[in-house]
Amino acid sequence: MKFNVPDMTCGHCVATVTKAIKAVDAGAEVKTDLASKTVTVESAAPAAALSKAMDQVGYPNTSL
Repeated sequence: MKFNVPDMTCGHCVATVTKAIKAVDAGAEVKTDLASKTVTVESAAPAAALSKAMDQVGYPNTSL
């Protein structure tokens, strides 16, 4: 799954988004690209649950 996270602008943002995803699925593989503001996740969790977790920590996003 790939998400666009336009408000992700720094290392702290990356850490917060990653932590939110890991709270849903501790085994998720998370790859972030700060330059393109995208997050790629390999997880068994539903995309909606991952998206909601990012929203709840202040990072609205859209699926790509």
